[in-house]
Amino acid sequence: MAASGSTVSSPSVEDVLAQLRARGGRVTTARRQLLEALFDSTEHRTAEGLAAEVQSRAPDVHISTIYRNLDELERLGVVVHTHLGHGPATYHLSSVAHSHLVCELCGMAIEAPDELFRELASGAQDRYGFRIDPRHFAVLGRCRACSGATS
Repeated sequence: MAASGSTVSSPSVEDVLAQLRARGGRVTTARRQLLEALFDSTEHRTAEGLAAEVQSRAPDVHISTIYRNLDELERLGVVVHTHLGHGPATYHLSSVAHSHLVCELCGMAIEAPDELFRELASGAQDRYGFRIDPRHFAVLGRCRACSGATS
């Protein structure tokens, strides 16, 4: 964790590939293409969506290769997967990971600021010794439109 006031630069595709090499991993076309797809977008991407993008550039890459690479990148702390409701897991770079509020009726996902979950995380740590990672899940509920709220 960086000290207050300091900046931490986000990794690049090349930084992640160097990290993979340092751990004995190979740099393959599939890995490079997957990382480029992840770095090119800040949106939540499913493994299937990422596979389609990679396959548009490297048609021989199988979906199972994408899943294996996503698992490895998650172990390295490069990507985070999140469950936004009942759909498939979505992936994004850990450097841009955030919490989510998802409407269980219409499916709208709201990117929630980290401070929204600080009190919950602090209470869980203090009371139960449990560390919450809110980037990994979404809090389900109803958005303003679906709940009929006026404010």
